[in-house]
Amino acid sequence: MTQIQPSLFVPHGAPTFALNPGAAGAALVNMAGALPLPRAIVIVSAHWDTAVPTVGFAERPETIHDFWGFPDELYDIRYPATGCREASEEVVAALKAAGLPVATDAGRGLDHGAWVPLRLMFPDADVPVIPLSIQSHGGPQAAYQLGQALAPLAASGFLVIASGNVTHNLRDYQMAARSGGQTPTYVRHFTDWLADKLHTGEIDNLLDYRRQAPGAAQAHPSDEHLLPLYVALGAGGENAEARRFHAGIDNFVIAMDAYSFSPKQGA
Repeated sequence: MTQIQPSLFVPHGAPTFALNPGAAGAALVNMAGALPLPRAIVIVSAHWDTAVPTVGFAERPETIHDFWGFPDELYDIRYPATGCREASEEVVAALKAAGLPVATDAGRGLDHGAWVPLRLMFPDADVPVIPLSIQSHGGPQAAYQLGQALAPLAASGFLVIASGNVTHNLRDYQMAARSGGQTPTYVRHFTDWLADKLHTGEIDNLLDYRRQAPGAAQAHPSDEHLLPLYVALGAGGENAEARRFHAGIDNFVIAMDAYSFSPKQGA
């Protein structure tokens, strides 16, 4: 009998997370080790943003180094994942069954939002990986609906991993990288608000985070790095229970919190 997978929201941090995974990396490794081996992974990265949901069909998705000015060794890293046409077709079918428009991409590789956490969690690259894009123009509601469309796949052994960051202010990151400093107050205020609303299951408030959350505009000058969290939340199924399995801050401003979502026991 296939064990139902949770859905996961994981951080990918700065690209140097691949070289210095620290406590957040250890938490991802431990989580992956506690899961039943997935049949396939649907990876949703903040760095693949398209007009409509787009499913990758590459047989061997290339490792995309979509960043500049970082240590040379980062550009030598490859994650030799394979795709799976049958699994990609099932993702397409799930999205269509939910009434969503769908496109496909035969050549899409894995950007650093995908391969950085996958390399930590599944270092042997022995599980097929299916990339799926976000649609930042649709905001949290569209991301949540995208996740809801994926929820039935959990019963078939699919693991949905959505990769972003709970806070993502590139300007503040660059300032901290140059001169260090202290963690701005908005980082903890926003992170605590989000954790509380996820714990209590206040979906409407979460979807309206931009108006309700303290420091929302500073934590996310644009939406794209938080939207994967809503995909993971939706993919956890109705009344999903959120569990934060890591909390921490890297580089002064990047919250590295990670969550799993699964049906409540007895629900």
